[in-house]
Amino acid sequence: MKNIIPVQVNSEVGKLEGVILHRPGREVENMTPGNAEKALYSDILNLSVADKEYSDFYDVLSMITTTYEVRDLLTEVLKNEKVKHNLIHKICQNENEPRIFNFLMALSPAETTRQLFEGVILKKNNLTNFLSRDKYILRPLHNFFFMRDASMSIGSEVLIGKMANQVRERESIIMETIFNYHPDFKTRTYNPINSKKVPSNKITIEGGDVIVANENTLIIGMGGRTTSEGIDYIIEHYKNNGEDFNIIVQELPLAPESFIHLDMVFTFLDYHQCMVYEPVILKTNRLDTVSILFRNGHVKISYEDNIITALKKIGHEVEPLFCGGRTDVWTQEREQWHSGTNFFAVGKGKVLGYGRNTHTMDELAKNGYAIIPANDIVSQKTDIADYEKYCIAIEGSELARGGGGCRCMTMPIKRQQVNVKSIL
Repeated sequence: MKNIIPVQVNSEVGKLEGVILHRPGREVENMTPGNAEKALYSDILNLSVADKEYSDFYDVLSMITTTYEVRDLLTEVLKNEKVKHNLIHKICQNENEPRIFNFLMALSPAETTRQLFEGVILKKNNLTNFLSRDKYILRPLHNFFFMRDASMSIGSEVLIGKMANQVRERESIIMETIFNYHPDFKTRTYNPINSKKVPSNKITIEGGDVIVANENTLIIGMGGRTTSEGIDYIIEHYKNNGEDFNIIVQELPLAPESFIHLDMVFTFLDYHQCMVYEPVILKTNRLDTVSILFRNGHVKISYEDNIITALKKIGHEVEPLFCGGRTDVWTQEREQWHSGTNFFAVGKGKVLGYGRNTHTMDELAKNGYAIIPANDIVSQKTDIADYEKYCIAIEGSELARGGGGCRCMTMPIKRQQVNVKSIL
């Protein structure tokens, strides 16, 4: 009998019981300096180095919780010919490439998955194709190892991402198919492309902008990847459910690219503790913070000073720690650029982050976190059970160049409920 996993995520810090990952593969190598920007990268990665760093990340999570590889999940789903037909039809239609439908349908499930991830090479079988400068008729999914963006677990449901860039839309189509048809998962998906009240052509929502503060509060970033219309779609989803609910919206700078998502400037470390990039989250600036409160079927929208004070008003007090430390703005800026705020919690006060951000690691250490190199966990030199609070430091010299951190690379599907009374 299969172990069916009911999706349930009511916080960012409940003990992790299931997470979906994707080891970066040849799709990362299928990129050149000339097309890196089109692939949403500012540089190209060395796969052999990135793979070694990712291996420590993957192995640590595998020792802590149940892990799922998205490549395996999709391959299993594609064994159903009807599901395979519908998925390939949707992808070919979305990317305006109907001519490869029959080619993909004739492949095995594993080979179909590989081609959808690594790209379908353009055959130079006519003059137009011969003269084309494109190598691929279906582009590789260069960004898919950043699992966070294409789907979001919120409560017992999964919100499918409406990506801001067409090059990533296939990721959302794949994740929706997995959650709708894989027998191991029990959930309900909802997708902004089906919106009836908000114009779907103006909606974009990516998971890096959606943070589950507690079972009735979301914090959502609004910027280059998630629009106000995207947040309106989420508002419509929740405002008629008859329960009290809160959404806190944080406007983000449109530049530089390190600010693409909220989790690049704000993440939870514990239920009452977070990591922030101070210049965006706490210092006076032109960026708006807005609270949206659902009470007895009514919606109240108002401005707030910042996320911390907005959370306090609804009874969720949070202490901020500072990315890059507290003394040097330049150091804060450098470490934020390399995902110094982007932590992923596997439990309360138990997080993973990039060890390269040494001043951020010092900030954690000063606040009671043991800093443990990932390799010490993998080699069993250190037992994390010996520590109440810790940060597992992942070597991120190459992975960070992709533009994301440990939270970006994870899609949690099940967490234990946080017992708030025990930690107040």
